[in-house]
Amino acid sequence: MFRSAFVVAITAGTCLAGSGVTSAFASPASGLAPHRAVYDLQLKDATERSGIAGMYGRMVYEFNGSPCDGYTVSFRFVTQVNTGEETRLTDQQTTTYEDLKSRSFRFLTRSFTDEKLDKEVRGTARDDKTGVSVDLTSPDARKLELAESRFPTEHMLEVIEHAKKGDRFFESRLYDGSDAGDKTLMTTSVVGKKEMPKAGDPDADKAGKFAKQAFWPVSIAYYNDTNDGDALPVYRMAFKLYENGVTRDLTMDYGEFVLTGKLAKLEMFKPQECK
Repeated sequence: MFRSAFVVAITAGTCLAGSGVTSAFASPASGLAPHRAVYDLQLKDATERSGIAGMYGRMVYEFNGSPCDGYTVSFRFVTQVNTGEETRLTDQQTTTYEDLKSRSFRFLTRSFTDEKLDKEVRGTARDDKTGVSVDLTSPDARKLELAESRFPTEHMLEVIEHAKKGDRFFESRLYDGSDAGDKTLMTTSVVGKKEMPKAGDPDADKAGKFAKQAFWPVSIAYYNDTNDGDALPVYRMAFKLYENGVTRDLTMDYGEFVLTGKLAKLEMFKPQECK
């Protein structure tokens, strides 16, 4: 799904079943719909420890491509944070490209505070025989060998496939280049039964032709991929998922504060055909 600069948050992708990696989920990719979704963000809850008195913002997620040419994601997450003493503007901008056929992935994330660049993370990753091989070029040049993982679009496909099969709970490992780009995350996912929007659901009304279509309620918890026994997730996300990968009605739980993301605008693009 989405990842944010605060801790983690929707590029695009969510879960994988088990740790083994194959190309089994490449073929249904044509069912993913190119689109641009805009979400209005609001603070739902915050602890005193968070130091947050108020927060609001906007998230823009654009998904394009095809199974033949690969998929691109452009993601921007902008918030205004009020600490009670000052107001800060945070801005995370991420672009990625994923090739399902070669199982390669490249990413660039820039994080700004008050329009000043705080951090840039850039690199490429590819599947090899033993796991994921990562080449980071920013902020420092490094080569890493990480555990077998899914990349974001593969994750999205896998969530949808599990949902179709009625699998309600499964564990996962994800690599999406977030944070410093040097680690994987373990996830646990819970997928509810498919349901129809309730009458008067304002978020559904923004979904255009999907306003009256069924969706799966999905929640995912992200954990540090370590062996130290840490059982607390670093981030949780819940959303309504359509079969073509469109999502709405987001809840992003960072532990000390919680944001909601309501769909403000949804634009569907013409699918790209394989040549």
